[in-house]
Amino acid sequence: MCGIAGIVGTSPVNQRLYDALTILQHRGQDAAGIVTAVDGLVSMRKGSGLVRDVFSQQDMLELRGNIGIGHVRYPTAGCDSASEAQPFYVNAPYGLVLGHNGNLTNAAELADVLIREERRHLNTSSDSEVLLNVLASELQRVGTPRVTAADVFAAVSALYRRCRGAYAVVAMVIGHGILGFRDPNGIRPLVLGERDTPKGREYMLASESVALDMLGFTHVRDIAPGEAVFIDEAGRLNSQQCVSTTRHAPCIFEYVYFARPDSIIDNVSVQRARMRMGDRLADKIRRERPEHDIDVVIPIPDTSRTAALQVAQGLGVKFREGFIKNRYIGRTFIMPGQEERQKSVRSKLNAIDLEFRNKNVLLVDDSIVRGTTSAQIIELAREAGAHKVYFASAAPPVRHPNVYGIDMPAASELVAASRTEDEVRDLIGADWLIYQDLEDLESACQHDDSRVEEFDTSCFSGRYITGDITPEYLERLRQERSDLAKARKRVGASTLKIVRGV
Repeated sequence: MCGIAGIVGTSPVNQRLYDALTILQHRGQDAAGIVTAVDGLVSMRKGSGLVRDVFSQQDMLELRGNIGIGHVRYPTAGCDSASEAQPFYVNAPYGLVLGHNGNLTNAAELADVLIREERRHLNTSSDSEVLLNVLASELQRVGTPRVTAADVFAAVSALYRRCRGAYAVVAMVIGHGILGFRDPNGIRPLVLGERDTPKGREYMLASESVALDMLGFTHVRDIAPGEAVFIDEAGRLNSQQCVSTTRHAPCIFEYVYFARPDSIIDNVSVQRARMRMGDRLADKIRRERPEHDIDVVIPIPDTSRTAALQVAQGLGVKFREGFIKNRYIGRTFIMPGQEERQKSVRSKLNAIDLEFRNKNVLLVDDSIVRGTTSAQIIELAREAGAHKVYFASAAPPVRHPNVYGIDMPAASELVAASRTEDEVRDLIGADWLIYQDLEDLESACQHDDSRVEEFDTSCFSGRYITGDITPEYLERLRQERSDLAKARKRVGASTLKIVRGV
């Protein structure tokens, strides 16, 4: 999962791109990058770390121009080098810069064709670089000094025929404009905003509507599945549906965990979706435990707070904040390895004894993925004096790998993959465990005006919306992207640095 943003403005965009990436920081903490352009000259700064650590004041001064894109990176493949930070750049044709959120499911096949047949060089293992080179290869066919919106849309249409998987993209054609497009299934989000200034109209593309709101842009609409938009440097907006057959199925995990509650994705309020998750979870608890002895509901901060409040209201019990969060520790789920995740839990959360001592506590979290965090949190609650610790997940059991850009690649690392709910309960140390039903989760994320008829629920259901995921693909992904593979890669990178004298 990553965050992307692009702005075509009437004044310098460096600070606004920086602000947008800071707003989208929850989508990726591994690396950040900004590219701007003026008079055909490109300025780029990217590196590993948080937005605030990557960009110095001098960097910001050098990022000149009224047009640019930015990216915050989530380490899906465990890549932690600055060379794999985005945006990526190629100098031909025209000069292209690209930032990508998602994952190509046929990246290996595409890379082979790009290298063997199209004589393109790939410098990293990133599928985003593959995507950039496919776009460059298709745009190369234009063959004229200036590119038109029609040329860009023709190239994107060809890209759609070649690329499979999940992708929301912002790209800049140097000296021409900014391009945004979304995969034919709309798995990853991308929104369009605009605002009027004394000098003219400005446009912005971003992963979430909250970035538009906080920068003063009006949320115009979501980019449709299979649609591309091109905004030239003069601020003229063009759009085209580049795929005739689409299937609108956004990733439901955006609403469960990744997106900010103040965002609206595909006309669905994330906040209201999480409220409905809590309502439905409370209904299930009442059905299964009508004589429950819960004294207090306590959320696992921060994502589950909205659902937990609704659970407490639905059950008619107290809602209390029982954990204090250290705001300077990153989001545990999107840390690059299991060791980092384990270390961070106790440094991130501290229990308030007063809220736990001698009470039967229901802890509510947005989901249970690997189970390590849940087990440590339950242990914290017991150490704080809880009499009984119940645990509720606002999402169903995560039993299957996610292949569309979320770091759940290996089934062996998912606590519920081969276990019953009772076995998961015992493993994490809860006195009782309840999961949300998938049907309830889907209904919570829909409403009459959402225009979303289905969701990608693959990590819960095992049904992959792109229809191209085989057992062989999942095994290859497991070998490449498991925590063990990531650890080996980090050790290898460190050894290489030592050998080179870095």
